[in-house]
Amino acid sequence: MKAFHTLTSKVVPLDRSNVDTDQIIPKQFLKRIERTGYGDFLFFDWRKDANFELNQPRYQGGEILVAGKNFGCGSSREHAAWALGDYGFRCVISSSFADIFHSNAGKNGILLITLPEEQVQMLLDRAATNENYTLTVSLEENTLQDNDGFSTGFSIDPFRRYCLLEGLDDIGLTLRHADALDTFEQKHNAAFWLAPRPAAAL
Repeated sequence: MKAFHTLTSKVVPLDRSNVDTDQIIPKQFLKRIERTGYGDFLFFDWRKDANFELNQPRYQGGEILVAGKNFGCGSSREHAAWALGDYGFRCVISSSFADIFHSNAGKNGILLITLPEEQVQMLLDRAATNENYTLTVSLEENTLQDNDGFSTGFSIDPFRRYCLLEGLDDIGLTLRHADALDTFEQKHNAAFWLAPRPAAAL
């Protein structure tokens, strides 16, 4: 997982509330066995509309998505986080997120920032009206700012912040204890194989 420290990127506005995981990645694409390639199908149904934000050249390459409240609601599919990350989004800003999506996103290297609704709406408006509107997100300082005078702090669970800064998913966290696990396994195997065996039942 790629570590997250500081990101400066143009902003993609998605002024919709209650964006559920089936809209993020429709169910017909869940049969794939890889964790990559989902970005091509992100917001698949909405992208049929030529005016949809992701189809507009001005938003191409944006790594920060700003969306309405209750983003990521619906089913618990981790594929939603895979699709967002595979498309290129590294940060999503909203006034609220569904709990399971919040967990899945963090485990896949996506920083979720929760701000008051009025601040989110301001960012949506600026991104929609200003060409190449950009934000700078610092996870090291827990700050968010633009070039138009807006600046704010944000809070994040300390453990999730640590994992993002270090680039650690669940497997990476486990591998940090590889030496201790190897030592335990060696001791366990030695004790198991050297221990007396009970006599076979007659």
